[in-house]
Amino acid sequence: MSRIVIALGGNALGDNPAEQRAAIERAAAPLIGLIAQGHEIIVSHGNGPQVGTIAKAFEIAHGTTSAVPAMDLPECAAMSQGYIGYHLQQGLLAELRRQGMPWYVATVVTQVEVDPDDPAFAHPTKPIGSFVDEETAQRMMADDPSLTMVEDSGRGWRRVVASPRPKGIVEKESILNLLDHEFVVIACGGGGIPVVGCESTYSGVAAVIDKDFTSAALADAVSADYLFILTAVDKVSVNFGTPEQVDLDELDADTAERYAAEGQFGTGSMLPKVMAAVEYVRRGPGRRAVIGSLDRAPDAMAGRSGTLIHA
Repeated sequence: MSRIVIALGGNALGDNPAEQRAAIERAAAPLIGLIAQGHEIIVSHGNGPQVGTIAKAFEIAHGTTSAVPAMDLPECAAMSQGYIGYHLQQGLLAELRRQGMPWYVATVVTQVEVDPDDPAFAHPTKPIGSFVDEETAQRMMADDPSLTMVEDSGRGWRRVVASPRPKGIVEKESILNLLDHEFVVIACGGGGIPVVGCESTYSGVAAVIDKDFTSAALADAVSADYLFILTAVDKVSVNFGTPEQVDLDELDADTAERYAAEGQFGTGSMLPKVMAAVEYVRRGPGRRAVIGSLDRAPDAMAGRSGTLIHA
């Protein structure tokens, strides 16, 4: 039996509750298919569209009436973890019972520790929230000096926050305990809720952690044998979208870094997936990462799909 951390993209789950339920219903069979093969799974997921919807709803409501409080990013991230986890729990449990399996499913609202001195905090780059005009942006920054607002491609001004690297999974022991009792665990949604602190005292910070790097940190924390990063394509490619495109069955970490340096992978798409996989496989002997499509997850485990990345 192998222990597998599976990272699902937030965009793959749709933009509203109906789309999300339908996407999870489609995803349940291939995910539970890995358990049917005898493996143990932990599921992480993105939350890009979902947390944006939650933040915008509170922003509009608070601007309309003081009866609705302002809601900062850590709280919005926590809400998105619960909302997505709820639908995943329902979909995965239904598939488990359909296949006659006794496993249970639980979501752990997960805090992820970051370094308050991470250089990313000095150079926030991750856009969140609604577009506003320059006058409004300047007023918002004057009212709250902690905000950084930037002009975004001629579309208006928008808040940006830091994207620090994950240091540790605060709820690691809870996740391991659930795994030991035959639970499919859903954790680290949206890259986790970024927190700073030590021991039992943590404070949330307005930041967004890349979910692929957090999934790699989660896989490291639970001593997973595999990290699956599941996306919309079957394999990692070089010269993507050109007549010279080559789909890769296998990739070692050094070659992956060379391709990344050559600009072969999209900054906002494949690059973080590949580099998270590289970080993970280098952290321990015998580790393997697979980047492939959600629909073919069991095939990827059997070597019939996906790109295998190793040290």
